[in-house]
Amino acid sequence: MLRPGSKSERKSVRLSIDTRLIEDAKALDMDISSLAEAAIATAVSAEKTRRWQEENREAIDSWNDYVRRHGLPLAKYRLF
Repeated sequence: MLRPGSKSERKSVRLSIDTRLIEDAKALDMDISSLAEAAIATAVSAEKTRRWQEENREAIDSWNDYVRRHGLPLAKYRLF
């Protein structure tokens, strides 16, 4: 995932954002572009995670069922 402010190619886009929100952010000397990029990066990461979990739901459920029935493999070697 790209980190906000990282050296990468940039593209200008048009966004519609509530006027009061923009005014408040400017009054607080906030970098609106960086904030928008960080929020989009967070949303993209969350959606990728959600989709991965959805695509792998059967395997995850199967593994959780195995652990419920048999416990963790090698659990006897855990130090905690």
